[in-house]
Amino acid sequence: MPDTHRDTAEIKDMVRARYGGIAAGTAPADDALASSCCGTGAAAALRGKAREMGYSEGDLAAIPDGANLGLGCGNPQAIAALRPGETVVDLGSGAGFDCFLAARQVGPEGRVIGVDMTHEMLARARANAARIGAANVEFRLGEIEHLPIADNTADAILSNCVVNLVPDKAQVFREAFRVLKPGGRLAISDVVNTRPLPADLASDPALLCGCVAGAAPRLEIEAWLQAAGFRDIAVTVRPESRDLVASWAPGRGIEDFVASATVEARKPAAGEACCAPACCG
Repeated sequence: MPDTHRDTAEIKDMVRARYGGIAAGTAPADDALASSCCGTGAAAALRGKAREMGYSEGDLAAIPDGANLGLGCGNPQAIAALRPGETVVDLGSGAGFDCFLAARQVGPEGRVIGVDMTHEMLARARANAARIGAANVEFRLGEIEHLPIADNTADAILSNCVVNLVPDKAQVFREAFRVLKPGGRLAISDVVNTRPLPADLASDPALLCGCVAGAAPRLEIEAWLQAAGFRDIAVTVRPESRDLVASWAPGRGIEDFVASATVEARKPAAGEACCAPACCG
């Protein structure tokens, strides 16, 4: 879990500065994040990372240059089952990688909304969208704990290795529940904590921004989702992610403490009983 000596505002500032720097190309290439899920690197290396996460060559060929920043830890598209005409929201959309793939699946009658808290990422994503004429995609500035989206908007919510960066994860799931339509679904790839982190890893700011120190245990994620009102909750740890996770901070043994996972859940359909506070008020 994150260093408890850091307050929420400090954590957000650190994350915003790091990802804004990546988008602007000013993030240092020689720090502990250079090979992490927050790293940049050569195009070939980024394509290799994306394939490790579960994306196909067809996926990679379909996105504009500059949309793949190597920032994920899995492929939420693989569990989202997106359909033509649906509305999709991507939490922490970055340069637009998953948004552009989702836009292909929902088609011209569908709609994709990406939300990111960094101006630099938004500028990059919007430029990418303009370059390929992605008319069914838009990007909005905002924090995923306070989504700039109306109630009951989305058929599906995606996110890729972003929720772990947020101090108040329970609030993220409450907001996701609010924004989903009745019967809507959550499809997230993220990092979960499989064993308590040693103090040196938990307090390392590089690992906080590097999708490691902010990871939460599976049981806590399940409890937050249930409290928000979700049904059919499944948090599935991916043991095969061990090598990918190890590459984020070589030699530090982080693969013994965190792993990539998929997080799936569903908002009850209209008329379906729900007794969580989010449903009952």
